Amino acid sequence: MISTDVAIIGAGPIGLELAVALKCAGIEYLQFDAQQIGHTISWFAPQTRFFSSNDRIAIAGVPLQTPDQGKCSREQYLAYLRGVVEQFALQVRTYEPVVAIDPAETGLLLTTQPLAGPARYGCQRLVLATGGTAKPRLLNIPGEDLPHVSHRMGDPHDYFHRRVLVVGGKNSAVEAALRCHNAGAIVSLSYRGDQLDPKSIKYWLLPEITTLVKSGRITAYFSTTPTRITPTQVELGERAVAADAVLLMTGYVADMTLCRLAGVELTGERQTPTYNPRTMETNIPGVYLAGTVIGGTQDRYRVFIENGHTHIARILAALTGKAPPAPTSRDVPANPES
Repeated sequence: MISTDVAIIGAGPIGLELAVALKCAGIEYLQFDAQQIGHTISWFAPQTRFFSSNDRIAIAGVPLQTPDQGKCSREQYLAYLRGVVEQFALQVRTYEPVVAIDPAETGLLLTTQPLAGPARYGCQRLVLATGGTAKPRLLNIPGEDLPHVSHRMGDPHDYFHRRVLVVGGKNSAVEAALRCHNAGAIVSLSYRGDQLDPKSIKYWLLPEITTLVKSGRITAYFSTTPTRITPTQVELGERAVAADAVLLMTGYVADMTLCRLAGVELTGERQTPTYNPRTMETNIPGVYLAGTVIGGTQDRYRVFIENGHTHIARILAALTGKAPPAPTSRDVPANPES
């Protein structure tokens, strides 16, 4: 069995940034991810751009540059993360999900399930950097599992000359509606609110969606909620809307399974974990949190990449017995990143 000082579960941006910090500090660690690095970012539709400026989503002191000096795209950011891994020679055990966390005589015992079969690792301290958008938020209505229904938008080209109903009214839904429309789809939008909320939509998307809805080029059904999906239409209460493709852009929920396995206390419907914000240590000594996992399932996103950077310095201070850094104004920025 391989043993290490620190185990990191999760290889998104904050997990990778922590790995760099531990390596530079000479702290022995192992890092695991159930999928590829930056997996949830790979869900973004092609050429989706981040909301945040590039400096706020850059990690480990490595500048993030784009060819047009504009906001970073999905593809550019995934390439950037790969570059960080290469630059610092990080060893990430991808496609090796952690399936059990048990107490040991000294520290914790992790059981993983790679394709080759179960493996076990010992660690003194554990950092959960597992993110907050692991699974789509389901509507739990008939037809949600039909093959033409998806919780993620694919390549906009796939929707050319098709009737597409987009469900939702925030960034992801609005961007999906616009990109499908611009690719030649016949787009309609169902939103439970009585109007689009400017605070929930990227500022460069709002004028375009507003104009298209007012002109009728995108049909908006406000104050509606899907109740049933069939192969040819979606029922919005008493109204039925024809649809060849349905995009349920209704958000995501966090998978807090590993927090529960580690014994971390979770509270409320959002399953918000208990932790010390100065050290990021949970109610379980030696178990820490980093990144968006601290928010559990977020309804309004307040924890994201750009205010997860501060977690790195706090965890590093806790691991090395130093005083934690003071809070900064960047801990809770006003806007989400994507």
